[in-house]
Formats: sequence, structure tokens, C-alpha cells
Amino acid sequence: MVDNMSKRGYDPLIYKFEDQVPEPGELTEIADGVFWIRMPVWGRLHHINVWLLRDHAGWTIIDTGVFNEEVQQHWQTIFDKHLDGLPVTRVIATHLHNDHTGNAGWITRKWDCPLWMSRSDFYMCKVMAADGPTDVPDEAIKFYRRAGFSEEKLDQYRQRFGQFGANMDPLPAGYHRIIDNQYIDIDGREWRAIIGHGHAPEHVCLYCPELKIIIAGDQILPKITPNVSVQPSEPLANPLREWITSCSRFREILPPTLLVLPAHGSLFEGLHERLTALIDWHEVALEKLYVLCETPKRAVDVFPALFKSEITDRSFFPATGEAIAHLHCALERRMLTFEEDENGVAWWRQA
Repeated sequence: MVDNMSKRGYDPLIYKFEDQVPEPGELTEIADGVFWIRMPVWGRLHHINVWLLRDHAGWTIIDTGVFNEEVQQHWQTIFDKHLDGLPVTRVIATHLHNDHTGNAGWITRKWDCPLWMSRSDFYMCKVMAADGPTDVPDEAIKFYRRAGFSEEKLDQYRQRFGQFGANMDPLPAGYHRIIDNQYIDIDGREWRAIIGHGHAPEHVCLYCPELKIIIAGDQILPKITPNVSVQPSEPLANPLREWITSCSRFREILPPTLLVLPAHGSLFEGLHERLTALIDWHEVALEKLYVLCETPKRAVDVFPALFKSEITDRSFFPATGEAIAHLHCALERRMLTFEEDENGVAWWRQA
């Protein structure tokens, strides 16, 4: 994820409830029956915003945080203090990443309630969680070698592989599918599911016209651009095209006056301005990428066109995936082309 707001002199967004940020284990009501909860997350993200919605004779939880004892203790505090004696009757996961799905299995088993997700994200999450440390596929090594990884970086990838499932409790065997434009009844109000693409295969956002709210997950964040990456499992994908298309579609179908509830950062107004900024950031990055590739570059050489912050060992892998996403988008637009050398490394240059 890239911080694309810190260098700006002007921020068009209006931040809300900044003096009511809930402590872990507590909550803030930000609309009738809609409660804001924060759970701790490792690294620069620091936290994830999750949501508790009053729902007829129970509660709906939207996103669940990473799977660890600290977060589960915070959830138990919520259950003991804030449910008014009513059960959790449904868990909705906006998408597959384990800071969103980490406790979904634990909560649905604890309350004997269903998990609601999009189909692609449910099954991809189960596949990724099933990967073990010794399951490194040869295709993945070829993929990262093509991007310009050294043998040292390839060894680091081998050591990191299979960690996804360590931060989540196993999902249930079955789920309730969410599809685009589906209307979901939550406490007598209609919430419309709007599917975004690029950051995840089928990222669910939930829009309530009555409350003028959208629960945006990672699809619309206020200060950083969500990671949009090509993965070894789909090496020729163009997720950046899908991401830009989704941002444009959201801007067309959603009113500009919504309160946006993101997974990370502050609640804000200024939806259309933020969607435009997200599109513009990637368009400028593609232009910088084109200039940089006046002389041939590998994927690992183009970080300066995309990222202002230093790329660390922790951020190197998602940065590579995002670099490849931009290269693939530029390739489809016929801005760039590539040639592979005798070692299978792709060198990108202006078309």
C-alpha cells in the first residue's frame, strides 16, 4: 500500500469522528445501529476498522481482524459488554485478506452463524490458507526470477511461503455467497453489495442509501492506495485495469455525499474526490514508468516510478507484485513491451 496523501498540500477529504476513535474492545456508534470497532494489526497499518451492525434479533459483524489471542480477547470483551444479550447471527468478510478474515472461522463457530463472502474470495482464501511452508510451486519461483529476483530474494520467498494461514482460523466448510448488486436486509434496511476488483478478486463493499454510508473495506482508503498486485497464481493478469475500472464505476453509481467507512485510517466524506485521486495516482505512475523504461528495466528496477518510501525486506514482495501490475497495464496499453533474456528475466522498455 502506498501513502499518496502525505506529500499533498491540499486534502479535499473531510474526516469525521476523529475525536471518537474507539479503543480496542470498545465501540463508537457512527449511525443508527452501526458501530465502529478497531483491532490492532502489525506493521505500518497499525489497525483495522471492523463493524458491528444491529440486525433484527442479533448482530452482523463485518470483517474480523487477524487471528491472535490479543484480538480474540478484544472480541470477547465486545461480546460480553456490548451485545445486549443478543447473538451474532452473521459474519460478512469484505475480502479474503487475513486481517479481514482472520477470526471469521472462530466467530462463526462460536455463534453457530453463517459466513457471507464473495465466491472468488472465499475459495481463494481457503486455497491460500492451505499452502504449507514446503509447498512452494516451481511456477512461483519462475515468476519471481522473471521479475528480477536474486537467489537471495528467492530464498526469502521460500522462507515466507505458507504464512498466510498462520494468521487466520480455518474458514467454515460452507458459506453464503454475495454477488454484485445484491440487496442485503440488515435490521430492516437495504444494504447494496457493490463488488470491486483489483485489490482482491471480488471485494464486497456495502452501501446503505438510507444511512448514506458505504462500508468500503480496502477498496476505498483515505490516505493510501491499496496494494494492486499480480500474483504467481495468475502470472499474466492485469489487476490494475480492473482496479481503475472499478474506481470509475463506483464514481458513476454512488452519490458523492456518502460517509465512507474504510478498513484503515479515518472515516471520511469526499468519495468522488478520493476515487478520482486513486485513479489519477496510478495514471501518473504509468507515465513515470514509461519514462523510466527508456532504457530496459526489470520489474524490481521500476520501484522509483511507483513508490516514494524506501522498499524494505517486508515491503519488497508486495512492491514487486504492484510493479508487475503496472507493467502489465502499460503492456496492454501498448506503452511498453518486453524481452526475456537467456535466464528467463523479463526486461521492459518503451514500445
